[in-house]
Amino acid sequence: MHGPFLFWGFKSSHEMLENRLGALERDVLAVVWERGEISVRDACAQLGSGVAYTTVMTTMDRLFKKRLLARRKVGRAFVYRAAATRDELEGAVASELMQSLLQGHRGEPLPLLSSLVDAVSERDRALLDELERLVREKRRAVDREKGR
Repeated sequence: MHGPFLFWGFKSSHEMLENRLGALERDVLAVVWERGEISVRDACAQLGSGVAYTTVMTTMDRLFKKRLLARRKVGRAFVYRAAATRDELEGAVASELMQSLLQGHRGEPLPLLSSLVDAVSERDRALLDELERLVREKRRAVDREKGR
């Protein structure tokens, strides 16, 4: 008997996020997540002498335009902070991936959901219990929304 068919090109939400951002963008985000709020000058110091101030400034502006960073003016400079945590960002990527998989299945999510349950149960029984808990929690939230 053959093993399961694998999509070798399939990426996790973490890998998808990594591929969407350049190396310096990822490094800047890591510094911002670590420090909370940071100026371009401080980010340069954290990144080391190999990166020019203007390059870091441009990268942070690009991340702001991608809505991954928020900023506020302090004096003549901007201070940046992350628009979302690392987990929130990876969760958003995973959610978008799931939405695209569900939409691409002609409105028939059962094979996808069945595959998800199979993958989770093969990995860890506790994950299957957690999935069940999340489903119950989501049902309660949906019922509360309907009751409004």
